Amino acid sequence: MKVFAISDLHLSSTVEKPMDIFGANWDNHFDRITEDWNARVSDDDLVLLGGDMSWGMNMDEAEPDYLKIAALKGRKVVLKGNHDLYWNSLIKMKSRFPQFEFLQNNALRFTPSGNSEDETGVVIAGTRGWNIPSKDASDADTKIYRRELIRLELSLNCANKIRRDGDKLVVMLHFPPFEANYADTDIISLIEKYSADYVLYGHLHGKNVRVNTKVDKRGVPYLLTSCDLIDCKLVEVCGI
Repeated sequence: MKVFAISDLHLSSTVEKPMDIFGANWDNHFDRITEDWNARVSDDDLVLLGGDMSWGMNMDEAEPDYLKIAALKGRKVVLKGNHDLYWNSLIKMKSRFPQFEFLQNNALRFTPSGNSEDETGVVIAGTRGWNIPSKDASDADTKIYRRELIRLELSLNCANKIRRDGDKLVVMLHFPPFEANYADTDIISLIEKYSADYVLYGHLHGKNVRVNTKVDKRGVPYLLTSCDLIDCKLVEVCGI
């Protein structure tokens, strides 16, 4: 079983939000993602989708975008991004989109044959995150960031309970866990407290943002998954 990741697909089947107005990296971006996905992913593989899936404002508008992804191979886990305004409770998301698993104050464990307790597997934890507060940050932004820290620890606690010896722990975030200088943060402290093996993040776009797609922190790779910055190709995270 291979574990792949990609984020920030920004699909817009039912709303007028063409992404190619933001540059050539977005030309036919879903066709390019699909071509790469079909060439590399098997039905037993796992694909982690790190937020900003759809521009839909409600579930009805988002559904065609989810169906496009559901038609592709592999088991799929979705994390909320800041533009996923249709996102509802975990129960409602799973009920409406049963082809997907969703990460929200929980953790998920997968093995090659389908979550057998006797096999080595991978545990997925994480939360959306938020902008790292600066000294000039608003009270509202700081409050959201602190709330996301709580949600991350809830998820990591869940992961700790289901993780077995030999399992790899992958932490998914939508927002970067660090600022542009890659300095440590409270989020990174939590990630290290729970001994994550891989960390994924997205949210960043455009040629003028930092595009170091892999940052190593004390032996743990932090992998950027924003689709326009990875040439619309899945990031291979690990194999089990």
